[in-house]
Amino acid sequence: MERGGSNSSRALFPRGPSFTIDDFSSKDFIVRDFVDSLAETAVPANRRSAGPTNNAFDPKPLIRTFENALSQLGTLSEELQEKESELLSQVRRAEIQHDQTLDVLGRKLDQSMAQFEALDLTLNNPSTTAGNSRADGGGNIAVQIGEKLEELDRKRRKAQDANFLIQCWMEVTDSGQLTSLEEIQRQGGAENKVRCAVIARQLMRISQRLDPASWGQQTNGFRGNGVTNGVTGTSRRHNTREVLEKFSELLEQDLLKQFNNSYRRQNFDDMMECAKVLHDFNGGASVTAAFVNQHQFFIDRDQLITDEVTTDGETWDQLADPDSDPPGVEPSLQSLIDEVRIVMQEESFIIKRAFPYYETVLVKFIQRVFQQSIQQRLEMVLDKATTISSLAFLRSLHASRTYIGALVEDLKTHGLTEHPEPCSVQISQALDQQLEELFVPYLVGNSYIDREKRSLEEMYNSLLFKFTLYHSRRKKAPTGFMAAIAQQGTQLLASAKDAYMERLESSELTPTQKAMMLRVAGLQDNTNNKNEIEVSEQDGILSVANSKRMIIWLAESVRRTLEMGSTSDTPKDVNILLNLLLFSMGQVYVETALDAALDQATSQENSKTEPDLSYLPNIRPAVTITNIMSRFITTVLIRLAESNTTVRRHMEAQAKVAIEATEKKTNAVMKSTMDVAVNWVSKTLAQQKKLDFRPRDNDLEGLVDSLQTPTCQAICTFLSAKVAVQAAQAIDGHNLEMFNSELALAVYRLLFEHLKKFPVNATGGLMVTKDIAKYVSTMKEWKLNKDVEQIVELLTEVGYLFIIGPEALRERSRNLASGGPPGLGATMGKKLQKADFKAFVQKREDASTVGIQSVLAGL
Repeated sequence: MERGGSNSSRALFPRGPSFTIDDFSSKDFIVRDFVDSLAETAVPANRRSAGPTNNAFDPKPLIRTFENALSQLGTLSEELQEKESELLSQVRRAEIQHDQTLDVLGRKLDQSMAQFEALDLTLNNPSTTAGNSRADGGGNIAVQIGEKLEELDRKRRKAQDANFLIQCWMEVTDSGQLTSLEEIQRQGGAENKVRCAVIARQLMRISQRLDPASWGQQTNGFRGNGVTNGVTGTSRRHNTREVLEKFSELLEQDLLKQFNNSYRRQNFDDMMECAKVLHDFNGGASVTAAFVNQHQFFIDRDQLITDEVTTDGETWDQLADPDSDPPGVEPSLQSLIDEVRIVMQEESFIIKRAFPYYETVLVKFIQRVFQQSIQQRLEMVLDKATTISSLAFLRSLHASRTYIGALVEDLKTHGLTEHPEPCSVQISQALDQQLEELFVPYLVGNSYIDREKRSLEEMYNSLLFKFTLYHSRRKKAPTGFMAAIAQQGTQLLASAKDAYMERLESSELTPTQKAMMLRVAGLQDNTNNKNEIEVSEQDGILSVANSKRMIIWLAESVRRTLEMGSTSDTPKDVNILLNLLLFSMGQVYVETALDAALDQATSQENSKTEPDLSYLPNIRPAVTITNIMSRFITTVLIRLAESNTTVRRHMEAQAKVAIEATEKKTNAVMKSTMDVAVNWVSKTLAQQKKLDFRPRDNDLEGLVDSLQTPTCQAICTFLSAKVAVQAAQAIDGHNLEMFNSELALAVYRLLFEHLKKFPVNATGGLMVTKDIAKYVSTMKEWKLNKDVEQIVELLTEVGYLFIIGPEALRERSRNLASGGPPGLGATMGKKLQKADFKAFVQKREDASTVGIQSVLAGL
């Protein structure tokens, strides 16, 4: 009112703008803008519109405006102060009220907790004192009430179940139907189906007890206490057994159908419910059989199981060829096993999610896979391999066992239902058992090792056939003890040769195996009569290459035996293979060749013609083959028998006897060769002419041209060109050094005595020194030990005794050995004996001269 009535005076004295607290509460409030607005309201409008003039600045309007604003701001500040004080008072009062409320609630909470603890103590920790007897009784009563309630609930449910069971029994006996039970079945759900299965089993037991007639049992109508088995006063009009069995069958079929539908939809939860119901109904046998037998894998494989094994002929030929590496597992079996690996891993995931007893189902699935699919295909492969050859069968069996064993290990590692963890013990045992049962028919007893032995015998007999045939035709003329040994060797050769021919002519021999045996033996396909087979000397010579082939075949057999057989049978099996090796390679092969060499050496010990030592080079391959055989026995066979000490020691003894027998025969051949060479040298020396070292004057021209006597030339040629060369081809190293040294000593003895028999003149002395120089140079070309070399050098000294003068003889006589027997025994001291010195000098033509006699007298 006041402001509205003073419009006339506002033009003269403007009071400035008014404002409230809300003007300062805005988020957009800026102090500078606020001050600028106050300044603008302080200048009159007429002055603002007039623009810049020369009028002087008038601060009074601004002063009045700002004073008015300060007055209003002071008033607002006082109002805010009053409101703040009022709010603070209200806050203090609220805080006091809140503290009081918290205190009350805390006391109430403490009281509640004390009451709860007292109640808990009363129920759980009753006191035995009289003062606490009431609390004790309260706790026991509470527990007893709970137990009674649970018992009453069980009785109530049991009574309801019994009532329903009686109701169903009355329905099935009176109307031959199970209306109430079918109603529960139609409701669906796992619990209702389980209840139907349980009640159906109970009704079956009631039917067996109260309606024996429907089960084919005779009854007199009364039991021992005079009560009838049936319902008194009524007669059975329906066969309860048939009704119940029909319902059970329909229920089972319904559940199986639901299970199969869920399997196709991959509804694992529904499958699990059906499996649980069927497990409670009949132990789960039907659903397990349905899952396993109707699996698509078996349906598809049943259509392919009649397919023949279609491996190409080249692969089967490679399997039957002992010199070719085994090609591996048969392709169709390999394809099946690879598919089994995938199916087992995939289905184990489904089985675990679909069955509560998944390990049992998985075991059944494993049994079906191995016993039907794998076993049938394996039998077809092995049957086909049997028609090829025994080696093809063994290789196929081993490759199949290895590949299926790898499948089992892969499944164990994968874990199947326990993936990614390893398989459970039960599943691992089931896999191992199925693997073992697959191959039991082929490994029972000694059947497998007998197959391996027969296969090796066939290959060995084939490889050695020409060798045995050659030596069986070789003429032998030993006598005495050697005749008995030769007879044993002949029997061995005959048995090996006849075994090969009998097997070759057997009707059971397959064409592929026959071709293999002929190829290994180096025979033609049209060979029918062994007497028509031609053999050469090369066929009777030992071959290190053939022995290596035999070892390779044996090593492959050992590997198969080791992987196929059990650990406990390994020592016995390798012992059988050892016997075969010692017989075939040791006796039939090596010892036969040594016997032949010994026969040739022995037959030439008293030969009238120059001996033929061509048999000597056979000694080196015999030694090499024996070393190969010995090393294989030591490093492989005996080590595999270490688990059985008795067998191992027996094998070591057998191997030792065999190796020693070979060594003895080798030594016998070399000793006989030594005798042959020494006897021939002795016989040749005996042909030395008496006048070879006492030539006449008219023979001087011929003697000048000749370097040695014919006897010396013949002996040196024989020793260097035949004996030394053949011996170096037979033996080497220390053995060759020992042989050459013994031969050199023997020749030395012969020459030492030989030179004492012939008179020597001055010209003949030159011939003697030439002959001795040739003998010495010939023997020094051999590999001799140092002692023998020095002994041989003494022959040179002997030659000098025939050409030097009396003074030189007297000088040499001072270095003679004294005492001891004449000959080689005295020369071991590297000096001539006086007796030998005298014997040589006395053969000089000028031995009767004064100078020579004075030398002899001085001895």
